[in-house]
Amino acid sequence: MNKQIRKKRQKLRIGIILSSFFLFPAVFYYLSPYLIIDATIRGIINGSFIFFVLLFVSSLFLGRAYCGWACPAAGCQEAIFLASNKKITKGNFIKWIIWIPWISTIAILAIKNRGYQKIDFFYRTKFGLSIESVYSLIVYLGILSLIVIPALTVGKRSFCHHICWMAPFLIIGRKARNTIKLPSLQLALNNENCSHCHKCTNNCPMSLPVELMVQEDKLENSECILCGTCIDVCKNKRIRYAFSKIA
Repeated sequence: MNKQIRKKRQKLRIGIILSSFFLFPAVFYYLSPYLIIDATIRGIINGSFIFFVLLFVSSLFLGRAYCGWACPAAGCQEAIFLASNKKITKGNFIKWIIWIPWISTIAILAIKNRGYQKIDFFYRTKFGLSIESVYSLIVYLGILSLIVIPALTVGKRSFCHHICWMAPFLIIGRKARNTIKLPSLQLALNNENCSHCHKCTNNCPMSLPVELMVQEDKLENSECILCGTCIDVCKNKRIRYAFSKIA
């Protein structure tokens, strides 16, 4: 793959996640961690419930590609790289401290209410749009602050590492995929030699030690978002995409 094609791939990726971020005010209720609880209390399967299930299913075949290629928060955070590009190497467990009580609450409420009685994908939206009042605008700005402030103060994609309530669905799906050896999208190595230019590590949006992963031939990492940045900055073409079973 020549250099021009690799540049175009990353331009396409950035364009998609930025477009997703621009649409975030209209669709953030479909990613809401609160509305799924509110709907569960009423026995309703809402949009965020369906979306989270689809995220899990997608992770069986695409890993965390959603995080690298489609997530609105990704577009916001990668735009902030221009202002703050500090790497993050610790704290990935924090999101689990948030996620486990949250998903447990949903499960307990569902059992208490004897399951779900109906499906309303557009629950609490107006004409399918999320912002329909001053209250929803305030909620949106609150969520936006959870994305922007950590990115500026803690480091690159802090929201993904520390807060995101969607990432665990993808990580669990990815681990399930590895366990059952399901063919899926992943990173793989070519036979070319590594020149140790450090570009893969320096440019990784998730601050992963990619060069070390290459040296150890262990490219599987639960925090990898399959954005392809390491593939496209490697002048030796050492890394590539593959759709296969985990080794």
